[in-house]
Amino acid sequence: MKTAFELQTYKSEIKPTWCPGCGDFAVLSALQKAIHGLQLEPWNVVLVSGIGCSSNLPHFLSTYGFHGLHGRSIPVASGIKLANPDLHVIITGGDGDGYGIGLGHTLHAMRRNLDVTYLVMNNQIYGLTTGQASPTSEKGMKTKSTPNVGVIENPIDPIALAITAGATYVARAFSGDAKHMADLVQRGIEHRGFALIDCLSPCVTYNRTNTYDFFRERVYDLNQEGHDPKDMKAAVARALEWPTAQRDRIPIGVFYQAEGVPIYEEMEPGLRQGPLTKARLGIEDPDELMKEFL
Repeated sequence: MKTAFELQTYKSEIKPTWCPGCGDFAVLSALQKAIHGLQLEPWNVVLVSGIGCSSNLPHFLSTYGFHGLHGRSIPVASGIKLANPDLHVIITGGDGDGYGIGLGHTLHAMRRNLDVTYLVMNNQIYGLTTGQASPTSEKGMKTKSTPNVGVIENPIDPIALAITAGATYVARAFSGDAKHMADLVQRGIEHRGFALIDCLSPCVTYNRTNTYDFFRERVYDLNQEGHDPKDMKAAVARALEWPTAQRDRIPIGVFYQAEGVPIYEEMEPGLRQGPLTKARLGIEDPDELMKEFL
């Protein structure tokens, strides 16, 4: 009989160092509940992150983890998944990490439909470096780096980008509803293909615009309004509601989900004989193999 894992099994002895009230606490809790709900074996879960407040998250779970370079979490996660597709690879980071310096990697992983899950803690600000404008900061928002007229660029729309780039599970969650977030994260991990969960995670220290109250007054559940996540055109239309079109209604939930789409790992010829971690070298003496490289 398989041993049941308690929720505590997935909790690290390292305590989070985020500011009290930070939305990232809810994301951590949601992820713990999701992997517990799925009863994933901790030794078969790998968390990969870049740099930023949110990228400290792998330290706070008792699974394998890799804390990488700024914006480079997806290349690391891709290598891990391709080397051993049996692992559950979960990427965690912030909007600056994933939608700024790492956006190129994010888009290509989406179009390849790698079987990984990406949780982006989107607080519309650079928190670790004390409050500069990020790629998702609203137009006109005054920050440490835009103190006079505010942000002059339009913000990135990660949901619309993900749907059109090829991600096959695209959702948005809000840290003010941790239970709903945990459900979205669990469904994302279960999904076979690239899953993006854009987590609205308020920065209580440096972003005084996009607060918990700001979101509570505006968020609505797509599921409760009869949205069909299989309809790509409807998903894009919902995605465009915020942040570019309006500020009074912000949809959360599953925007888009496509089942049965081939994943990159199945199409890669080098993996047809099985995971690289289990491949035979074709040579009995490893010293002979090493001589070829010396």
